[in-house]
Amino acid sequence: MAEPGGQRLGATIVGLFAVALVLFFAARVARILFLLFIAVLLAVYLSACTDWIGRRTHLSRGLALAAATVGSLLVATGIGALILPAVIEQTQGLIAAVPGLVKSLGNLSTNLGNRYPVIQRALAQEGGGFVESLVRDATTFVRGSLVPYLTLGGALAVELVSVLAMALYLAREPAEYLEGLIRLVPPPYRHIARATLTDLGNTMRAWVWAQLLAMSVLALLTVVGLVILRVPYALAFGVFTGVVAIVPFFGTIVSTLLPATFVLVNGGWVHALLVALLGLAVHLVEANVVAPLIFEQRIKLPPVLTILSVLIMAVLIGVLGLLIAVPLLAALMVVIRHVLIGEVYNEHAGGRAPPAVLVQTSTERRSVTVPDA
Repeated sequence: MAEPGGQRLGATIVGLFAVALVLFFAARVARILFLLFIAVLLAVYLSACTDWIGRRTHLSRGLALAAATVGSLLVATGIGALILPAVIEQTQGLIAAVPGLVKSLGNLSTNLGNRYPVIQRALAQEGGGFVESLVRDATTFVRGSLVPYLTLGGALAVELVSVLAMALYLAREPAEYLEGLIRLVPPPYRHIARATLTDLGNTMRAWVWAQLLAMSVLALLTVVGLVILRVPYALAFGVFTGVVAIVPFFGTIVSTLLPATFVLVNGGWVHALLVALLGLAVHLVEANVVAPLIFEQRIKLPPVLTILSVLIMAVLIGVLGLLIAVPLLAALMVVIRHVLIGEVYNEHAGGRAPPAVLVQTSTERRSVTVPDA
């Protein structure tokens, strides 16, 4: 008769081997999984719009989805027609000014280095000045991340159409796909899968809407503030601030420093400081006033894990990985909360009531027991 310890060891080895196979497969099809996740996020948005239209018009889901898709395209086209020409014009002017900006910053850093030897040693770089090296490294990173996508030609068009098609199918019959996933789980654990998938859907829907609103608020506040401070290319800087808001922390830093650096060369230290303070104030208002209202306490991610997820996705996929770093982390946290903490550790189970702590879930506040020390 086999020893229980040997059975557990054999099961552990088989489990580790299965996990290794899954990870190897995921690494091989990482690009496809990336496209699938983008399609899911788009489907979450379309599904939310479809539900809203269906509740108010009592249309069938197919007609409501068509209305949501056409309406979204019309809104995007209208907004683009209003601001896109000005944004393109200002962006082109800003790009044309970059060489002069880099040269002026290089001269400024050289002057500071001549005045303060410590700064000169800190800014010393092989193959050029500090500013040139910084710009070169950033350009290399962006080019290495985006060029492989932009040079795919027909393959890129096929992938875009595939994402749109998958999103439409997922939004058309979300319950069918959810139930299909649940059926893959052994019957005793299907209630866990159903609760996890429901929470995932609610969390992703909250993230999509909250992110769109936060990006819009940041862009609007930045444009207004930069116009008041008489900063050139205010609209371009504002739109850029809204777009990079999808990348937490790093987007804030870049969107604050970029206009401040531009003004530093053209307007002096005081003007640059005011622009930097404006960027800081706008992001503080968004983080402490706007975000708590629109996120409705549904998504709370530890800052350290958020930064790590951004760094990891940047390494794995590049610039485009930054787009899905936060929602992917939010999804992972939901799975961990339901499966690992809720079921494996059984922290949601009833029984005797030792001291309890209040835990924020995606849809409710509930108490979980804390075992005695």
